[in-house]
Amino acid sequence: MPAVTFLRLLSLLVFALAGSVFSTTTALAQVRASLIAEVEHIQPGQPFYAALRLEHQGHWHTYWVNPGTGLATSIEWELPEGFTAGEIEWPAPTVLRDRQGEIIGNGYEGEVLLPVKITPPENLERGSRVTLHAAADWLMCDEVCIPGGAALELVLRVAQPGADNVRLSGWESQIRKAIAELPKLPDEWQVSAVRSGDTITLTVLPTANAGDVSPVRPQWFFAEDNLVGYDLPQQIAPAPDGRGGYILALTVSPEMREESVERLTGVLLAEDSWLADSSLPGLRIDVPLEKAAAASGSLVGMSSSVSSAGLFATAALAFLGGLILNLMPCVFPVLGIKILGFVNQAGSEKRKVVAHGLVFTLGVLLSFWTLAGVLAVLRAGGEQLGWGFQLQSPQFVFGLAVLLLVFAMNLSGAFEFGLGATGLGAGLQTKSGLSGSFFTGVLATVVATPCSAPFLAPALGAALAMPVSESFLIFTAIAIGLSTPYLLLSIFPKAVGVLPRPGAWMETFKQFMAFPLYATVGYLLWVLAGQASENALLLIFFGLVVIALGLWCYGRLQAPGASAGRARAGLLGGAALLACGLWLGWPQAPAPTEVVWEPWSEELVAKYQREGRPIYLDFTARWCATCQTNKKLVFSSGEVLKTFADKNVAALKADWTSKDPKITAALAKYQKSAIPFNLVYLPGEPSPRELPSLLTPGIVLEALKRGGH
Repeated sequence: MPAVTFLRLLSLLVFALAGSVFSTTTALAQVRASLIAEVEHIQPGQPFYAALRLEHQGHWHTYWVNPGTGLATSIEWELPEGFTAGEIEWPAPTVLRDRQGEIIGNGYEGEVLLPVKITPPENLERGSRVTLHAAADWLMCDEVCIPGGAALELVLRVAQPGADNVRLSGWESQIRKAIAELPKLPDEWQVSAVRSGDTITLTVLPTANAGDVSPVRPQWFFAEDNLVGYDLPQQIAPAPDGRGGYILALTVSPEMREESVERLTGVLLAEDSWLADSSLPGLRIDVPLEKAAAASGSLVGMSSSVSSAGLFATAALAFLGGLILNLMPCVFPVLGIKILGFVNQAGSEKRKVVAHGLVFTLGVLLSFWTLAGVLAVLRAGGEQLGWGFQLQSPQFVFGLAVLLLVFAMNLSGAFEFGLGATGLGAGLQTKSGLSGSFFTGVLATVVATPCSAPFLAPALGAALAMPVSESFLIFTAIAIGLSTPYLLLSIFPKAVGVLPRPGAWMETFKQFMAFPLYATVGYLLWVLAGQASENALLLIFFGLVVIALGLWCYGRLQAPGASAGRARAGLLGGAALLACGLWLGWPQAPAPTEVVWEPWSEELVAKYQREGRPIYLDFTARWCATCQTNKKLVFSSGEVLKTFADKNVAALKADWTSKDPKITAALAKYQKSAIPFNLVYLPGEPSPRELPSLLTPGIVLEALKRGGH
């Protein structure tokens, strides 16, 4: 996580009374809080809305009901007898990001109103005044986080006898607008959700009578119960039925993987609005969460139609990928030759020519079905081992990056493979009769495989994610796409003459197709950057470079015409470099820290001071991103860990994740209202040393230089 700059905060809590009888305000430098109401005069027994109004300074934010990394805003009411207050009705949140663009939670910036419905009793005295008291608490964050709070009150009048209507306040239009924009599911939209392993598929479709619902596009889904990881990627794609709906792939948060959750609840934010009048930024989601196994056999209506449409759309893309395989340099040159071979074997009788084409297609189909069966077996074993977590594993991501790098360098011409398979099958493909055509189809699949990485990769992903029957359909579509030109040309052999002649353009096309794979390797490295430490990531980069060097050496020494000794050296040297690169870059599990943290207390500090031990005191919180960055940076240093052990440093943690008056008071002693804040107590020194907000191993080591024995 990027380091952030220390910000000196100058704010102290200041109370100020507003000049209105229906709102009060408390101001802080970062967030200004007000308690407002939609009415000035209330009627006995007639509910009305009040709202906590928060005005944030630039870059500052507070948090939604599921904050992600922070703490949700709360209101504690102290009401006159007979009054009741509902829960906060949360507006649609936004994705909160730090100044480096990293997602840090769910919440609000700018100005936000948090409405609460208040119900007065029936026996209110007409013409009297009532005072509503509220204690609001929030966490406000920018580069540092500060707990905020305010004691607010709202003075309202009870309508005089004979007054049938409440008297509206100046805030009525704003509160009513906020209430109208609260997340809900209008009749124009219908939703469903299916969970398969760690992935939740959320489908959002307009109903038949939706009318004008476009243009609309989902932006982000916010789960109320932390089921969906707040900072994990979300994939959004149009529903394949063309009705203007969307399908979202959401990732279950790591701490909820083993939990059985029956409903998906939250808010789906739109880029603009879910309604044509721009009045609904957030769609309220509260639907049963079906299991994929049940959904595949029992979904009806909307869900089944979307599922079927999506499957057939994927199959169509797979068919197109199979067609494109015929343009790869290792396949295209033999296309016309094979068709002419059909004709030569069958004479001029068209029925026999077509039979050879069909048998060739059968050879391709059986080959792809064999590949699909192997993947199904791997998938079944992977499910027992938690295969659905593969992209959460840095080892799997690294292995996939290596595999794609190998294919990319092959397409770029650094080395060649697949020629041996061609030679091996030469005897079979020249056999006369239908068996020769069958094995030609098998050979076409084998020869196409090393050239087909850009198109088989999506099929591989589908085989690991879809039910077995659907994965077989995808591979069947690829096989039919690959064999269709052969089959058509066996039916219309004269069409061979219209095919473009093989030439240099095919090598250009082959090399061009390497770049999508290089881009995928880059994406996987970006994923690894979030899973591995900086040192581990550097070794991963070096490992991939060594692997690339091994592939290059293999290709150079295995070039056509190379002597047997040179080819053997290329094979052994390339294998050795490949093994070295895998060993160097293979992500390792992080080593456990040697620092044992103890919960802070004044008594423990005094105890260790009496014992003459150095003390390192860390005021921290789980929602403090800078605190976590400091710890990762400082305590990944072997020198720091050795110094702590040699000097017998007592490591104390003052955890401010939740409110703690003792920690707040301890910070106040040093005129601090924000964290991170770190102290070092050294034997013989009357006062602790204050460390800067941003830490390095050198800063900590310098502070401890005079401590210990």
